[in-house]
Amino acid sequence: MAVPYTGENLALDKVPTMEIRLLPAFLMAASAAVALAQSSAPASVFGYRDFSKEAKVEEKFLAVPDAKLAGEELKTLTAEPHLASTPEDRKTADYVAQKFRAAGLETEIVPYRVLMNQPKTVKVEAFGADGKVLMTGPHREHVAGDPFDENARVVMPFNGSSGSGDVTGDVVYANYGRLEDFDQLAADHIDLHGKIVITRYGANFRGVKVYIAEQRGAAGVLIYSDPQDDGYFKGDAYPQGPWRPESGVQRGSVQYLFKYPGDPETPGVASTPELPDGSRINPEGNQPHIIAIPISYADAAPILQALKGPGVPQGWQGALPFRYHMGGLGTVKAHLVSEQDYQRRTIWDVIGTVKGTDDSDDEVLVGNHRDAWVYGAVDPNSGTAAMLEAVHGVGALIKDGWKPRRTIVFCSWDAEEEGLIGSTEWVEQHAQALQHAVAYFNVDVAVSGPNFSAAAVPSLKQFVREIARSVPSPTGGSVYDAWRSERGEGNEHRPSNAPPDAEVRVGDLGSGSDFTPFLQHVGVPSTDIGSGGPYGVYHSVFDNYAWFTMNADPHFVYLQEMARVLGLEAVRMADTEVLPYDYVPYAREITSYLETAKKKAGEEKLGSVDFGPALAAAGRFTAAAEHATGVEKAAGANAAAMNQALREAETDFVSPAGLPNRPWYRHTIYAPGEYTGYAAVVIPGVTEAIQGKNAERASQQLGVLTEALERAAHTLGAVQSGQ
Repeated sequence: MAVPYTGENLALDKVPTMEIRLLPAFLMAASAAVALAQSSAPASVFGYRDFSKEAKVEEKFLAVPDAKLAGEELKTLTAEPHLASTPEDRKTADYVAQKFRAAGLETEIVPYRVLMNQPKTVKVEAFGADGKVLMTGPHREHVAGDPFDENARVVMPFNGSSGSGDVTGDVVYANYGRLEDFDQLAADHIDLHGKIVITRYGANFRGVKVYIAEQRGAAGVLIYSDPQDDGYFKGDAYPQGPWRPESGVQRGSVQYLFKYPGDPETPGVASTPELPDGSRINPEGNQPHIIAIPISYADAAPILQALKGPGVPQGWQGALPFRYHMGGLGTVKAHLVSEQDYQRRTIWDVIGTVKGTDDSDDEVLVGNHRDAWVYGAVDPNSGTAAMLEAVHGVGALIKDGWKPRRTIVFCSWDAEEEGLIGSTEWVEQHAQALQHAVAYFNVDVAVSGPNFSAAAVPSLKQFVREIARSVPSPTGGSVYDAWRSERGEGNEHRPSNAPPDAEVRVGDLGSGSDFTPFLQHVGVPSTDIGSGGPYGVYHSVFDNYAWFTMNADPHFVYLQEMARVLGLEAVRMADTEVLPYDYVPYAREITSYLETAKKKAGEEKLGSVDFGPALAAAGRFTAAAEHATGVEKAAGANAAAMNQALREAETDFVSPAGLPNRPWYRHTIYAPGEYTGYAAVVIPGVTEAIQGKNAERASQQLGVLTEALERAAHTLGAVQSGQ
């Protein structure tokens, strides 16, 4: 589900056939890079008084993840379509469990019983004003030469959580379906009541498009992928290149994840098989009542071309070869039929554990989801293959006699695509124990190309950079070196105005993947990593092994790289003496968020909102963070007390009451936006109140944030040096 990276490729030579030949010179260069990284291991690492012993452990780990094995694992995982809860999905669970057990992990398959839909009938018809049929679909996805798109088990294009029904209405084009796009339609006096809205993918979460359309009275929504965003406008379409062909359709959930993820009938409660039906709720507030159907741009084109009315505003024109119009004048009607089979279905998480040697309940968690809309070569099984090779490396350490200081838990989540269901149910089941989880390391869309990127809570951003410095890149040097040089000065991870020695940018965590319940519900410090490139087949039948080996990673060396990064995150965090959190950058970022919000409140004429107490609390948190960092680096610090305080500081940002109108989200610093869905909204309670011009709520939420900052400042300020 994670948002795909769509930057420019740094160019791997494409192989001309499906058969992959691992070139000896290429592999020799990769081996040399490993040796170079191992020979230049850092003398000191934040969190270790003496890193020399750990350096030897990490050297052994880095030598194990294997590119060829990762490719074989990816091929096995993507051999069949494996939609969540299907027999094929269960086969992948068994395969992952087998791999976990072979590596020496204590392994269990954990079932949950959750409400999900599968399509019975999905139909779209469009008619011109004269009654002439413009299109009947959706058409199946197909390109000449693809070896996978004919499989009878490929699920028809549909949206998870769509409503059922049979509706007909005038068609209105709504650009990306953002709040500002719908506001533009309202300003142009285009009434959406009873209309069919057609909107293109991008700019926000698909569920937000449907949410606003429903609020504005629409009867149904068609969502298509415009070639401007991931098709021929970007470059050659598959199979000639990596971009979306004209028949490609992006499936996806339209569940209202910004309210709460997981099983829609059990918010805050684990949907175990034993949970009585009486403990479940009506999920109507979490799901659309209206129909939502995804279509290709081949199916969208005749609808859009026939629309009349005003030409679209600046920024609304896509790349189809005609002028776009707003519609809504009766020149095009669409008939949508959606019959969805909603049932409580069984899904399967796979959990593998390596017990730690200390006497605490501390755990390091690593996770990736396994289910896919179809084959899911990039999303998510590049991540699953990387995680399996990370487990392979950890297993080799175990066989060599190593045991981690802290327990490591590897998690293969199910039903992420339908709404982060497997991870959310597991977190809700283990919420109390997760107060001792020191980190959650996520990977989802692990490899769609060679460009490394990461997101994290601010306290772990430097930790991610240090890990990247310790892992070799297939291009030579370290992952950090390649990350920093990617696309030169203008790359998204290092702004163009940054000085040459500036650190790479690590992003903020919004939503759209399995870190969401860990961070935003129970406050576990989290990271998310990926390696991107041109990726136009997201959530389509073409996200398969053939596309992957032609476009993403022909020699599987980036799968190997991601396995090393992910596994090293776990190994280093599990063994560290003092937890490597740095709260000073966190404090600085929070202060900047408050200053930005204060400026925005002034622009919105919300003069009654007083930011003074919150800014003062941020100042005290900054001082406490600087104090804790000083103690953390000082020899002789009480590691146990230090670690407890460092871990508790993140939990201090969790508000028991949660955010207004969506209490499942409890983190006061980061949450998905109500009108973005994927992108992070910072200090969300305050920010969204200001966006809504609600001074009373903004003041109330500033009070909640101030209390959280005071808690965290007290926790870090109380840390003492010495034994």
